[in-house]
Amino acid sequence: MGNVDKRNAMRAGAVSAAATLMMLMSSPAFALTRDDGDDPGPGLSVAQTIGLYVVIPLAAFAIIAGLVMLGTRKSHNKGKPNS
Repeated sequence: MGNVDKRNAMRAGAVSAAATLMMLMSSPAFALTRDDGDDPGPGLSVAQTIGLYVVIPLAAFAIIAGLVMLGTRKSHNKGKPNS
């Protein structure tokens, strides 16, 4: 059984390595040519990028986690008598 697991692991590693190499070697095909109607806006600053991709998701996670914790706390206290 151990030999089959090693073989599957080697096969998965080889496929992953090949896929990674293919992605690294391929170049963006039409990145330099503009499409009709293509109108990119101004770029984001570093602070805007960090806020958009780091701060906002962390804040959303914290808000959702807090709401879940409040919901579970209320449901656990329903069966207990007040002391």
